[in-house]
Amino acid sequence: MMDEHLIIAPILIPFVTGALMLLYDDRQRREAKFWLSVLSAAAQLLIAVELVVRAKTGGDIGDAEGISFYLLGDWAAPYGIVLVLDRLAAMMLVLTALLAIPSLVYAHAGWSRQGPHYYSLFQFLLMGLNGAFLTGDLFNLFVFFEILLAASYGLLLHGSGQLRVRAGMHYIAINLAASLLFLIGVSLIYGVTGTLNMAHLANLVSAVSVEDRPLLHAGAAVLAVAFLVKAGSWPLSFWLPTAYMAAAAPVGAMFAIMTKVGVYAILRLSMLLFGETGGASAGFGAAILIILGMATVLFGLLGVLSSQGLGRMAAHSVLISSGTVLGITGFALAGGGPAMLSGALYYLIGSVLATGALFLLIEPMNREDGGIAAMLALTADAYGLDDTDLDEVPDAGLALPAMTVLGICFALCVLMLAGLPPLPGFVGKLAMVQALIAQTALPAGLAWAFIALLIVSGFATLIGMARIGIQTFWAGDSALPRVLALEIAPVVGLLVVLAFTSFKAEAMLRYTGGTAAALHDTVAYAYGVFATPRVADRPEEQEGAQP
Repeated sequence: MMDEHLIIAPILIPFVTGALMLLYDDRQRREAKFWLSVLSAAAQLLIAVELVVRAKTGGDIGDAEGISFYLLGDWAAPYGIVLVLDRLAAMMLVLTALLAIPSLVYAHAGWSRQGPHYYSLFQFLLMGLNGAFLTGDLFNLFVFFEILLAASYGLLLHGSGQLRVRAGMHYIAINLAASLLFLIGVSLIYGVTGTLNMAHLANLVSAVSVEDRPLLHAGAAVLAVAFLVKAGSWPLSFWLPTAYMAAAAPVGAMFAIMTKVGVYAILRLSMLLFGETGGASAGFGAAILIILGMATVLFGLLGVLSSQGLGRMAAHSVLISSGTVLGITGFALAGGGPAMLSGALYYLIGSVLATGALFLLIEPMNREDGGIAAMLALTADAYGLDDTDLDEVPDAGLALPAMTVLGICFALCVLMLAGLPPLPGFVGKLAMVQALIAQTALPAGLAWAFIALLIVSGFATLIGMARIGIQTFWAGDSALPRVLALEIAPVVGLLVVLAFTSFKAEAMLRYTGGTAAALHDTVAYAYGVFATPRVADRPEEQEGAQP
């Protein structure tokens, strides 16, 4: 019986953990909070891996061709809240946990001491991310969006400095505006269809009357603007580079996947509502997504070339990744087939891990002297830290050959983001290029333009990152930085995972291929929710209730 409740565990575990840690002051049980956070993230990773297996093979309860459903409160759809686990959701859960564990370890080197309740905010961020990937209705998608955004506000402002506060205020303002658009779009869709359940919407969208269809499209467009803001799509991405650059290193690493929540929502809803089963609405917004994706990639590559610092360059690399997946989503929505979407999902995994590692490398590569202790001294007065607190900064950093280790890690990140073999960036881009060449749904010129952008963006990333690498490792005349083991080990861990994804590229492409095929075939999702039996209606429950 516990197996059927496993779907809700990625939401409950971080919620309970974060709430529990709020009971203690930051001066109390500091080490316990860290280990509790790591154990929570590790448990989420183990459960996410199990959910991936379930998504591949199918579960026992509420299963429809590998898609599992969970009715909260035992209320039948579409009236109750439903969680939906499919291959895409399971993949994103694993990716979130893989990024969370290194970020937590890195933060323990001292970054968590920049302000209060760091670990609780981190757990609430994980709760929002996991909930957004699992929810099956628009209203709760909004709820989980707000949970992760509220936590991200605190994490972004975690620390001192005028740049961080100013960037944080801009970040909060733009996301509040996006949330307002989210509500407006949801209201319009509900006014037309009378439901916010995604599966129910997928069943109803083809039957919407001719008079109401423009209003449905307007609601979807407003909702898409909110998602595009969160995904960092051009021209709505003006806030992202400064905000991501200003964040503390482990927070910036987690922000690498936050933009993908917007991409995930667009991919999920566009394929579900406006795919082949969308009737007169089939393919709605496909051309816009392609154009915006191309514009975002172009903006990102120009930002990489013009950036003078690694932080801003990493932020623009996030935009290149988001733009690539958005553009491919447009092609898939227009009838491009599952193959290109499979390559895009594989590329997404590698780009999130690489940009996360890159954000963790920013501070050690720019460090001159003092390290973590000097950073903490800037915020000691603001957060009530005394000399004893500063003395407790982990000295667990081995005396590493800093430049050699940092240089190797940085080079591997560059290889991934530039799309050079043998890392996932190359394999994913190659899969996308092959599928784009073969597609016939849209004019060939548009596909070739996107291919050119993929190649040029990789070349631009290589040039920009190489310039930063030369300035840091060859042209610098400052003393060698002192790098803690707690800082370099998470980066190495992420790069090991990247190497594993390259080694297992064939198996992972099979998984992403099945994910893309499931996204194109919406019948199992759309009708499986309504076929899920309530606990009270199951034969074994009724037999158990008999005297």
